[in-house]
Amino acid sequence: MLKVGDAAPDFTLQTHEGKTLTLSSLRGKKVLLWFYPKANTPGCTAEGRGFREQHADFVANNIMVVGVSFDNVEDNASFGKKFEFPFPLVCDTERVAGMAYGACDNPKARSANRISYLIDEQGKIARVYAQVSPREHPGQVLADVVG
Repeated sequence: MLKVGDAAPDFTLQTHEGKTLTLSSLRGKKVLLWFYPKANTPGCTAEGRGFREQHADFVANNIMVVGVSFDNVEDNASFGKKFEFPFPLVCDTERVAGMAYGACDNPKARSANRISYLIDEQGKIARVYAQVSPREHPGQVLADVVG
């Protein structure tokens, strides 16, 4: 698992909208990299809806939310559309980001561990959320940033 102060590993992955996203393209913004186990499951839905409902607060604090799962584009597209998520869902089907960020320890893992990282504007890990409650996590991140 990465620690506060570590450089956030870059990645290039496809989003649920079929676009390519690289972490390095987001420099200058804070990024909440939110790993979730599986699209359209109760905990992931609750957590995603929390990020959606507080999205304006994340934007106001210069934080881009990026969801990451091992789901394919079709499953994440369905999830994103169904719940009208205003942020990208990244499809880490090869577990590249999952392995780099400690969201799994096996490249054949079925799902990502529920873990998040707040990455600062320079691409360094600012906070690690290794234990999260799906319903409380979005508010917890904002409370940590806003104070």
